[in-house]
Amino acid sequence: MGRFGQAAVVGALGGAAGTTALNAVTYLDMTLRARPPSSTPEDTVQVMLDRAGVTLPGDEDSRRNRLSALGALSGIATGVGVGVAASVLSTLAGRRPGSGTALALGAAAMAASDSSMTSLGVTDPRTWRAADWAADIVPHLAYGAAAAGVLRLGAARGSAR
Repeated sequence: MGRFGQAAVVGALGGAAGTTALNAVTYLDMTLRARPPSSTPEDTVQVMLDRAGVTLPGDEDSRRNRLSALGALSGIATGVGVGVAASVLSTLAGRRPGSGTALALGAAAMAASDSSMTSLGVTDPRTWRAADWAADIVPHLAYGAAAAGVLRLGAARGSAR
C-alpha cells in the first residue's frame, strides 16, 4: 500500500475514533441534561431524499426507522470522511499532525455537518442559544481530540518504518 493509501486508512481510523468520541459525549450530554436526541440528522436526510425524489420503502414506522438509521450513517460518513481528508492532505503537504490538529479537525467536522444542514434549511445557527452551541461544539472538540490522536499515532508509526 502506498503512502496515500496508508494515509487514507489512518484517516478512516481517526475519523471513526473521532465519531465514537463525538457520539459518546453527545449521549453523555443527553443523559446529564435529560434532553432528547437531535432530529437534524434525520431531517437533513429527509430533505435530500425529497429533493432527489426518493421515497423510502415500507410503512410509516419502517420509513421512520430507515430515516433514523440513514441520519446516523450520514454522521459516521462525515466523521470518517473528514478524517480521511485530513490525513491525506497532511500527507500531501508533507506535514505531521501538530498541536492545532485537534481543534482544526473538530472545526472541520462541525463545519461539514452544520453547513449542509444550514444550506438545506434544516437549521439556522443564528437562532441557536448558548446551550445549543455548547451541545454542538463540545462533542466536535471530542471528535477532534480523538481523531488527531489517531492521526498522530499513524504519523509516528509511518515515520518509524
